[in-house]
Amino acid sequence: MENSQLKEIFSRYLENRCTAAEVESLISYFNTDSKAYLRQLITHELETPEFEGNDAHLHILSDKVLDRLRHVIDKDQVVVQVRKQKSLWPRIAVAATVLLALSVSVYFITRKNEVAPPRLVAKHVMQHDIAPGGNKAVLILSNGKQINLTNAQNGQLAKEANAVINKTADGKVIYKSDHNAAVEEVTYNTLKTPRGGKFDLTLADGTRVWLNAASSITYPSAFTGNSRQVEITGEAYFEVVHNAAKPFRVRVAGQTIEDLGTQFNVNAYSDEPNIKATLLEGSIRLTNKSSDLTLKPGQQAIVQPNQTIKLDENADTEEAVAWHKGMFEFHDASIETVMRQLARWYDVDVSYEGKIPQRQFSGKIYRNTSALKVSDILSYKQIHFRLEGRKIIVTP
Repeated sequence: MENSQLKEIFSRYLENRCTAAEVESLISYFNTDSKAYLRQLITHELETPEFEGNDAHLHILSDKVLDRLRHVIDKDQVVVQVRKQKSLWPRIAVAATVLLALSVSVYFITRKNEVAPPRLVAKHVMQHDIAPGGNKAVLILSNGKQINLTNAQNGQLAKEANAVINKTADGKVIYKSDHNAAVEEVTYNTLKTPRGGKFDLTLADGTRVWLNAASSITYPSAFTGNSRQVEITGEAYFEVVHNAAKPFRVRVAGQTIEDLGTQFNVNAYSDEPNIKATLLEGSIRLTNKSSDLTLKPGQQAIVQPNQTIKLDENADTEEAVAWHKGMFEFHDASIETVMRQLARWYDVDVSYEGKIPQRQFSGKIYRNTSALKVSDILSYKQIHFRLEGRKIIVTP
């Protein structure tokens, strides 16, 4: 299928004109059964350079992969035949989901010239697969009652102070203040995601918060007084409804981030070396015991263990918020960095067998990809691991 044909099917799907067979084909390409997410992925692919008719980019990536494969094969003293298959390229541009575009097929031939099944050179052994994470969270009310949001029915979940808590049909939780109700004592709720979970929350003031895996946010059920303050652990993306008369503040590991009309991301996992606050729009002020720093869009504040703040004026904002858009994105990331993200999203433990390989990985992977497929993707950069139960063992 040529790029032009695939693009035409994409466009027909977005206009609800696809046949049932074409829809099934697209679902298979993207490995998702979420129609809403499928639309998001298709929209993203239509914006990529590969669909502007420029195959040169894929040729370059293909050559890089071939060079890597030849290097590995030479070490194993195996003869290889390579046949470029032009028909794979459109599929790769859509489904490979990594910068290492796999626009070739490789057939390995034994010394007896017996044709073996197509395979990739990899040292990992996957006994079974693990599904990616999804919408999972627990809501803890002020009285200690816990509501499993994964299983909770849609509609009203509870009433706290002068706020009503609802779960929508698309799996979000929304707080709505009852402005006619008498102001009661401020009550606090906590929403927590497990490893392998994420969730979308709208606070009583209209501010939206997306929580990544193994994260939490504690907040008033309704905002009263002259300020709005929440506290988080892990990672969260905020779209704050600005109100100069009632500033919005995020408390995280001894830092305070104040909204000045903002979209920003905070990464504060305890197993990460630094806390990172990345600003996309508006302005934020980050303060702690030793520093006070105001960020502009495109900047990132990096809080080091000694509480000093380093400013990255040209931050990679796409990498910082990739998780919010359903992606893993790595630029020259160490194996440890990659594995920490995989551990949280797939709810697995990671250990290293022998010396940790000093390799770096750059690429993008859709977060709705299974662990087995992720292992295949990483193997192209000579990052190998095996899966035992819910444990990833990284090997040299």
